[in-house]
Amino acid sequence: MAMYSSIFGGITTDPSAMVIPIDDHMVHRGHGVFDTAAIMDGHLYELEQHLDRFLRSALMAKIPLPFGRSTMRSMLIQTVSVSNCTQGSLRYWLSVGPGDFQLSSSGCANPALYAVVIESPSIQVPSGCKVVTSSIPIKSSHFAVMKSVNYLPNALTKFEGEENGAFTGIWLDDEGFVAEGSNMNVGFVTAGKELLMPRFDKILSGCTAKRVLTLAEQLVADGRLSRIISRNVSVQEGKAADEMMLIGSGILVKPVVQWDDQIIGSGQEGPIAQALYDLILEDMRSGPPSVRIPVPY
Repeated sequence: MAMYSSIFGGITTDPSAMVIPIDDHMVHRGHGVFDTAAIMDGHLYELEQHLDRFLRSALMAKIPLPFGRSTMRSMLIQTVSVSNCTQGSLRYWLSVGPGDFQLSSSGCANPALYAVVIESPSIQVPSGCKVVTSSIPIKSSHFAVMKSVNYLPNALTKFEGEENGAFTGIWLDDEGFVAEGSNMNVGFVTAGKELLMPRFDKILSGCTAKRVLTLAEQLVADGRLSRIISRNVSVQEGKAADEMMLIGSGILVKPVVQWDDQIIGSGQEGPIAQALYDLILEDMRSGPPSVRIPVPY
């Protein structure tokens, strides 16, 4: 495990030194953004794509950068290198910084960058899960498309699912269409073998979900899928799908076999979800340089 902090300007492997100032506005006002990149076999997966989204979130949150993208990228890679972690994740935050306890960030002298390497075991083979429709209000689209640290609605949606014997909750948007899970995207396979995913204009643009959509073209080419489409999805259509799945960097592709009281498809893990899981896992292990960055340990 290792942590980088621009506050003390370095990397530490001492857990007791892995702290954030209490007057940092990310702590007491939620004025910060974050993102995560997976570490697989000593490579950072989709760091460039996650870093691009990270910087877009910072721009939307009106957080200035402490230094340029290339320096930020270098510090993130160095933090993983110091940690000696070859399997896990790199999570990083950008805050308006410490300063005072006011609402305005005008008293913050400098923005702050933090990063932590989290070691984790190998990704488990996905098993089918149950989800429930969340009663927690979804974030407005302006905040949903930004990966801010304000994850209380997400945490409550996850908790609500677990309270009801499910893996997570599923959000609906302000028009009643399927939106997303607590911290993952949702995908469906229709009776016509279409891979269907809700549009990203009101929800977080998942890097893993977008990569899955790209890799899924291989299943169109070999005839297992008829086409790939992103559009509004009604609850009725979603529950009538042959397959349903959750997609995210922490779970990759996880089949859903029950939504509320409705069994999805056959009630078993579907072949397309398994195929997409295999494709994304193989991409993490041996994909092109555009998605895999070797860590110089």
